[in-house]
Amino acid sequence: MQKSDYQITAWCQKMVSFHIKEGSFCIDATVGKGGDTEFLCRQAGKSGKVLGFDIQRAAVEITKKRLEERLAWKNYELIQASHDKMKEYVQEETADCIMFNLGYLPGGDHSIATGTETTLVALDQSLRLLKKNGILSICIYSGGDTGFEEKEAVLTWLGNLNPGQYLVLVTEYRNRPNHPPIPAFVIKL
Repeated sequence: MQKSDYQITAWCQKMVSFHIKEGSFCIDATVGKGGDTEFLCRQAGKSGKVLGFDIQRAAVEITKKRLEERLAWKNYELIQASHDKMKEYVQEETADCIMFNLGYLPGGDHSIATGTETTLVALDQSLRLLKKNGILSICIYSGGDTGFEEKEAVLTWLGNLNPGQYLVLVTEYRNRPNHPPIPAFVIKL
């Protein structure tokens, strides 16, 4: 493994890869620039399905262009909507995987970012949307005006999940400066 394999997005994708396969149904709750969306599309394959959500039109357009250029098939649908609207598009207990990258669009307007209120609603919805043995992946970034508040709220939310229903894994980059991101995973038992 290389150093880049331990970056937060690569680490989360590695963990998720153990839970999804050809034919899986996956959700990217925050498409950003499309890295996780592309990963999910490749993992789910031609017979799978990926839904991608982002509140920003720019993120949806960037991701659409990326997928059109890099994939030979279309197994995805991109929706310009907040992650707290997922339940309007997805039936309960149908998703194999849901991925979140909290924060703002890299290179975008930092004033537009995920926030505690909508993120907690979206995470609650995710638990109902996941199948048994499905995985929820959360890249928790802190910083900015609301990032620390969101981080603490998400960590509290994770800590309060019923251990009889969910396995929660929270890892950290212990020796990195400047509030490193926190990869977290929830597996529905």
